[in-house]
Amino acid sequence: MKSASINELKKEIETLPPNGVIEVAIRLAKFKKDNKELLNYLLFESHDELSFINKIKLTIDELFEEINESNLYFVKKTLRKILRIVNKNIKYSGIKQTEAELLIYFCTKLKSSTIPYQKSPVLNNLYNNQIKKIQKTISLLHEDLQFDYSEEIKDLI
Repeated sequence: MKSASINELKKEIETLPPNGVIEVAIRLAKFKKDNKELLNYLLFESHDELSFINKIKLTIDELFEEINESNLYFVKKTLRKILRIVNKNIKYSGIKQTEAELLIYFCTKLKSSTIPYQKSPVLNNLYNNQIKKIQKTISLLHEDLQFDYSEEIKDLI
């Protein structure tokens, strides 16, 4: 089955009555967990981005406490899991400032932890790729924010 373009979907949604839109949204939420999480963000958290960022930071803190440091393999798997969660929430938000904030926080937590990420090429590349991603995101922000975030990045590099 060929799916319609976003423009076609938008036009069709505009023709639906309000109850029809609600039914479509509920059905989408039932279909996949990501859809439900995005709908949750849009309805309950998008109006207060600061509390959303703080909630994700708390989640990052909890996940960092659960890291099994007995083997670098487990560390790598857990860090990738944390990064998947961070990137998923960044995608829900769609705001570049939120992206920069969360990625800087992730890198700060990794750097301040006892994980010897410099000894592992995979973990070191993971860290360096996040730094590059932060720099790219910061370059898209307002000049004042660029200055503030670049000061934070200097500590990470």
